[in-house]
Amino acid sequence: MSRLAKKPIPLPAGVTAVADGPRVTVRGPKGELSWTLPRGVAVEIGPQGIMVRREGETADHRRLQGTSWATLAGMVTGVHEGYVRELEIQGVGYRAQRQGSTLSLTLGFSHPVQFPIPEGVDIQTPDATTIRVSGCSKALVGDVAARIRGFYPAEPYKGKGIRYKGEQVRRKAGKTVA
Repeated sequence: MSRLAKKPIPLPAGVTAVADGPRVTVRGPKGELSWTLPRGVAVEIGPQGIMVRREGETADHRRLQGTSWATLAGMVTGVHEGYVRELEIQGVGYRAQRQGSTLSLTLGFSHPVQFPIPEGVDIQTPDATTIRVSGCSKALVGDVAARIRGFYPAEPYKGKGIRYKGEQVRRKAGKTVA
């Protein structure tokens, strides 16, 4: 049973929420997000914030209430503060550069990898080996960061590739000559 879902989701200053049937829209300084509630869950928007109610007492209703609460809380955080994922590139000659609406990655292949930047996400390259993915949707920011990382994940022998900032890559010993 979700204890968090019993509490209201507070709305910070500058953030508004509107419920139109099962569709909930949250607007704030960083953008606007919409989400359709699953069946068995309803929301009430009041002065304390967003309250998530379940329509039954089954285990599925309790699970859906907790999931809906977490998703809506993430939406409120996203439109108020936003989400950021940082990636770092390691390897000699490996670099990233933003060129208009595409991200150009030089990763040791015969050609640079061109990644079109999706709508709703901002990608910055403060230096040649750092990529900063930001936006108001937690799922979209995480998905874009994972897709960029998927072009060349950090390999365990030399550690070359793209990794999340602070990610530890477990290194393996190479071949030894006896």
